[in-house]
Amino acid sequence: MDFCFAEPKPWLRLVFRLQSNPMALLEYNEIRERKIIVWEGQPYEVITSHVFRKQQRKPVNATKLKNLITGRVAEISFGSSEKAEEADIMTRPALYLYKTKDEIFLCDAKDKSKRFSIKLSVAGDKINYIKANTETDLIIFTDEDDEEQVIGIKVPIKVELEVTEAPPAIKGASVTGGNKVATVETGAHVNVPLFIEVGEIIRINTDTGEYVERANAGF
Repeated sequence: MDFCFAEPKPWLRLVFRLQSNPMALLEYNEIRERKIIVWEGQPYEVITSHVFRKQQRKPVNATKLKNLITGRVAEISFGSSEKAEEADIMTRPALYLYKTKDEIFLCDAKDKSKRFSIKLSVAGDKINYIKANTETDLIIFTDEDDEEQVIGIKVPIKVELEVTEAPPAIKGASVTGGNKVATVETGAHVNVPLFIEVGEIIRINTDTGEYVERANAGF
């Protein structure tokens, strides 16, 4: 097991169930982008889908699916008579604490004594832009045997971080453009405009790791 939770009370588990997407069978043409389906017993996110009819044949939905556990991408075609089960996905709040080389450590959002860890690969690169004691949501997949597995973590799309290291700002850079590599308070490296200075607070998109804008306009 990659993580360990205290067994939730029955009513609490019910709340999580009600908050999650109910399982449903999707018609072949409902298997669309951003849907999460169960394929061969594992959760896959639909990356692309294209419904088409080849000559006089029945329509087909050609999809590209990403395994949310292994990261493997597969190209699967669904015929008009085929269906796919929508994955049983729920979220559970957790407080991010710190990371090591291979793991990140979190705790129950309401009880810091209940600590656990998940693999860094499950959290993804976005965790590099998250400060300690930030509230997150674990993304949990429940299989047909009612076994739970953390398959990802939701963090704020945009965060504000202080620049701790950066080459000196260049006068007129806001006009001429250009970028340089800066280090922010979490230790992550970000490409920023040449005019950004140490001590500034910048906004970063955690999905892309890209600089968005200054957060403290007074600079």
